[in-house]
Amino acid sequence: MQPEEARPRLAALGFRPEDVETLAAHFLDAEARGSTGHGLSRIEWLETWDELSVETRPERVIAEAGYERWDGHDGLGYLTLAAVVDAQLADPPEHVRVIVCTRTFPTGALGYWVRKLADAGLVALLTATSPRRLASPQGGPPLAGTNPLAIAIPSSDGRPVVSDVSMGAVTHGDVLAGLAKPDDLIPFGGEQAHKAFALAVGLQLLVDALVPHDSHGAVLLVARPEADPVPALRELAVGVRLPGDRG
Repeated sequence: MQPEEARPRLAALGFRPEDVETLAAHFLDAEARGSTGHGLSRIEWLETWDELSVETRPERVIAEAGYERWDGHDGLGYLTLAAVVDAQLADPPEHVRVIVCTRTFPTGALGYWVRKLADAGLVALLTATSPRRLASPQGGPPLAGTNPLAIAIPSSDGRPVVSDVSMGAVTHGDVLAGLAKPDDLIPFGGEQAHKAFALAVGLQLLVDALVPHDSHGAVLLVARPEADPVPALRELAVGVRLPGDRG
């Protein structure tokens, strides 16, 4: 698929114009960063769905100073996270806030969402669950999703550090894009894969414990920074590409 096809094909699926823009921006950003598994191939994936909810709107069902819960109502998780991020930008926490998103899938490249918050000067940590695809390195059934973890730290120099790591050796997006085989979906780390598996299970249970519905979800932490550590790290790491930097 060519980039110019993104918006027409999303519109053909029935998405509202504002949602077309939200989705296209996410997919095209992934392509620009070389993350093709989260890019335009996802539109082709959506086109294979038997049922695709295009009218469902995310809803904030609890709004407290340090806690929010959002219900995605089984609409696209991309759109739920977009609404959540916009809400945090409009009303940042005084110190820290935890946001739980239920019935929220798929969520896309999590680094994309936390980067938006870091660009506005906020610290952000985000994880999300997906279908169980990772089994223990010792064998047995799949017990956890690839469950990525994204962390973004803002910087006074305007260059946040953004770490975004899936617990799989490859992502499901890589499989969808034809860059990997389903059998490649194992915990990363080779002989140390038990560490990635442990993280995947921990993140799975963290989200499952906070999400009230039996569904995929996401948990976001947003905070105001108390310090500015990134410039010093960049000075120390001169010549080294840090997470989230463009190659």
